Amino acid sequence: MPMYHRAGEVPRKRHIAFRQASGALYPEELVGNKGFSGPSALLYHLRRPTVVRSIALDRDLRPGALPELPLSPRHWRLHRLPAGGSPVLDRRPIVWNADVAMSFVQPTAEDPFFFRNAQADEVVYVSTGEGTLETPLGALTFRGGDYLVIPRYTIQRWRLGAGPHRWLVVESQGYVRTPKRYRNEHGQLLEGAPYSERDVRVPSFQPPVDEEGAFTLLVKHRDRLTRVELGHHPFDVVGWDGFYYPWALSIHDFEPIVGKIHQPPPVHQTFEGDGFVLCSFCPRPYDFHPEAVPAPYNHANVMTDEVIYYASSEFMSRKGIEFGSVTLHPDGLAHGPHPGRAEDSLGKPWTDELAVMLDTFRPLEVAPAVAGVEDADYVRSWLGSP
Repeated sequence: MPMYHRAGEVPRKRHIAFRQASGALYPEELVGNKGFSGPSALLYHLRRPTVVRSIALDRDLRPGALPELPLSPRHWRLHRLPAGGSPVLDRRPIVWNADVAMSFVQPTAEDPFFFRNAQADEVVYVSTGEGTLETPLGALTFRGGDYLVIPRYTIQRWRLGAGPHRWLVVESQGYVRTPKRYRNEHGQLLEGAPYSERDVRVPSFQPPVDEEGAFTLLVKHRDRLTRVELGHHPFDVVGWDGFYYPWALSIHDFEPIVGKIHQPPPVHQTFEGDGFVLCSFCPRPYDFHPEAVPAPYNHANVMTDEVIYYASSEFMSRKGIEFGSVTLHPDGLAHGPHPGRAEDSLGKPWTDELAVMLDTFRPLEVAPAVAGVEDADYVRSWLGSP
């Protein structure tokens, strides 16, 4: 997120002597992407962040793929998967390609370790549940409807509040950012953007933890987890500043762009990454031309695969989906409203739908983890007369 933020204690200038009460220097750590040319933050620790007791391979996370199937639209009912387990270790892969991966988790227990994703930025959509995301840069409280954007490398620990917890996790090989067309040349969100900087929540700074010992950090890299034993608590940051930090945006603060005639899906875009976009379908007025057809027109996914997570049981163009459904419409096949949905939308003033859409520009693989909750009849659900 292109906004400067500062928290805790930092010296007047970067990279000058900044001393603790004992006279020792606070160790600096520059964290950023694209080497030294991308967004970054400068952290000041009580102890050196390089102190490691041991390193060992923990597990392989590569999911494999389902056997090659005919080109087909797909539908999975994710909320029918059994709940339980870890916010990190029990994420069930859904789809992925070289740019982006999507998984789903319904955690019930907090992890005894810390976690760092060193291969991807994360966007966690909290469909239901509340709690706190803790990081060395501060804490973010979350609730249903929140997107949590967590830059690559950020150490994280999840504290679970009231549930049930249902989270959609999108991992991006590139930097997750606000869409370019929403920003001016200075990085500020434009007046016509569907959300503003006031809607963004930044971490609440927490006092540093001054504690030595053995602390487990699981690091995800190249689709493997490495177990690292740190020599001190990782939340020992006394201050930091910069542009590289986790942040939150509620889908309920997204301001839908509506029109006299049906607007195309890009008006719902919320984030962009390398090779994909994320969009939010929110409650909004329907089109207001007297002859408008509010339901979307049939369209072809030329050069894109479309994935939609249904965060409510209502969606203007679909029948047979439920809260927690996910559909995949791949490149190569046209798709559009189910029979009767276009006619049903005529004259209606409003929709209460809520959904998150991932559009990718490379084809997606499907993970075996969702095979047990697939709706095998979905492809035939367009049969019948309008």
